[in-house]
Amino acid sequence: MSVSVGIDIGAGQVDVVAYEAGQFSKPSCYSQAPEGHKQLIKQLKTLHPTVVVMEATGVYYLDLAIALAEAGLPVAVINPKSSKHFAQIKLQNSKTDRLDAALLAEYGARMEPRRWTPPDQNRQALRSLGRQINRLIGSRTQAKNRLHAMKATKTTPRILIDDESQAIDVLDQRIERLRQAALMLLEKAPELKRLHAHCCAAKGIGDASALALLAELCVLPEHLKAAQVSRHAGLDVRLHQSGSSVNQKARISKAGNAYIRSALYMPALSAVRFDPHAKAFYEALVARGKTKMQAQVAVMRKYLTGLWACLKTDSPFDSSRLFSSIHAQKA
Repeated sequence: MSVSVGIDIGAGQVDVVAYEAGQFSKPSCYSQAPEGHKQLIKQLKTLHPTVVVMEATGVYYLDLAIALAEAGLPVAVINPKSSKHFAQIKLQNSKTDRLDAALLAEYGARMEPRRWTPPDQNRQALRSLGRQINRLIGSRTQAKNRLHAMKATKTTPRILIDDESQAIDVLDQRIERLRQAALMLLEKAPELKRLHAHCCAAKGIGDASALALLAELCVLPEHLKAAQVSRHAGLDVRLHQSGSSVNQKARISKAGNAYIRSALYMPALSAVRFDPHAKAFYEALVARGKTKMQAQVAVMRKYLTGLWACLKTDSPFDSSRLFSSIHAQKA
């Protein structure tokens, strides 16, 4: 009989449940540490599973997924929305770590998810560098906002303004150091360097934004389609309509990779100003009654589609192929 294993990922531990012939095993727990991973691998090899299912949850799943794959175990990494929809189909309302592990185990048996291939070491390293750069840029933006607020009032002591200014300088230095490290990594990986150049061909995307975006996109499975990548980034539109009385505004789900959304926001703002195709598309949406933010998100989604196409086709970003010429003609 085939054995399907579900693993619920946590920051400190993982919960594991096996599913065989319609029966669930007793849940077991392992620490989120190299020693815990070794114990889990040893246990899984005694089960000879046909699939080991886990969710792409934050940053905590990747190390374990890589360890299992390198041990020769059949790992499947699924989008959290897939398991959520599966739970809804089963009318499962309760949610605990052990129940989630059992749900993933049954999902693996019934849905037969695609086997996951781990990214190479260069891509893993770039992802880590890109995420840290993204976090530091966010911290710098917050610090600049605080500094602006401090300078807006005469009651702020000078020492606080100087302290915040020094903190921003330190963040600038850290960002530049990591950016240089990422560029050195690209020099050792010609394929990634070429893909980075393709991303930089887009108006509004500079070195830092290209690194942050490439770091997230380069580790995704190549078989994903553009719509799936949008869902992974949480840029898919969520509708809430029922009958004639419930008709809420469409919103993006935000149930996905926040790093991609963060790295795309400023490039999309620049694209609306400086890329004629993106500008025409944006203005056409606003003319049709969309809010400026809705139109901005639509540009972000379009840009993400174009960037994913760049990576899959190994070709430079070309907005003329991404946006319809009809919009430009009407502009």
